[in-house]
Amino acid sequence: MPPEYPYSDDPNAGYPQPVHNQAYMPQVYYQHPGYPGGQWQEPEPEVHRGQMMRAVLILAAVAGVVTVVVGLLFMAGAPEQYGLSEARQPLKLQVQPLAPSVGPGGPGQPLTQADPTAPAPVPTLPPAPPLQPSTPKRLIVKKLGINAPIKPVGTDKKGEIETPPINNPNLVGWYQFGPTAGQAGPAVMLGHKDTTTRSAVFSRLHELRFGDTIEVTRMDGTVAIFTVGGVEQAAKQTFPTNRVYGNADAAELRLITCGGTYNRATGHYVDNVIVYARMTSTRKGSSRR
Repeated sequence: MPPEYPYSDDPNAGYPQPVHNQAYMPQVYYQHPGYPGGQWQEPEPEVHRGQMMRAVLILAAVAGVVTVVVGLLFMAGAPEQYGLSEARQPLKLQVQPLAPSVGPGGPGQPLTQADPTAPAPVPTLPPAPPLQPSTPKRLIVKKLGINAPIKPVGTDKKGEIETPPINNPNLVGWYQFGPTAGQAGPAVMLGHKDTTTRSAVFSRLHELRFGDTIEVTRMDGTVAIFTVGGVEQAAKQTFPTNRVYGNADAAELRLITCGGTYNRATGHYVDNVIVYARMTSTRKGSSRR
């Protein structure tokens, strides 16, 4: 199971950069069969080998048939000893359903955390073809009244993803070592829920639901339009790393902020709110930087 990485409103804390392990490929060495010990040996003459081989194969086949017949006779005589006296029940795959919030959602529905093995939720609309990489410039969510600039962020000395500066509550941070919005894979963006004095850019992120749209304006002038597949509230101690950072063939988007109860002792929220979305269309915007 991969490590869990919490997110915090602390400007010095964030998410770690995913680590992808590379499988070890063992070396295989071969020795030519005609050179045992490094010396060439002449092969033995082929004298009646074909006839001998045919005789051996015929005897083996006869012995196999006899063995199978004897085994069937034993099973027929004592079916209860071989589990044949009653009809067997087929094995059932235990499918873990998604948590209610990681799916269609609805007004007033409480956000919960999905099973650790559950995949990222996706909308019913087909995905749009991925775009070439281009730096994201603005995030627009009309339902929440968000129209915010995007700042690239990296990792700190602890290997955790940096959060946007707390002195600009309307700023969104994009993890620049991951895909860009519109590129194949999950583009990850972070934003604060609030500050010590006011609400911040992602204060209403938990209100998004299945089918809502999110727009990202890119530097190349393209606007990538994402459709929400689900929203999840996950404990920071069990952050769903694979579901957030895992590989994806389509262009996807993750929006992350704090949520849940505020712990006054630590000065942080105990949960994260995560929005999962997939790019379903694009349009031309302004290429002005």
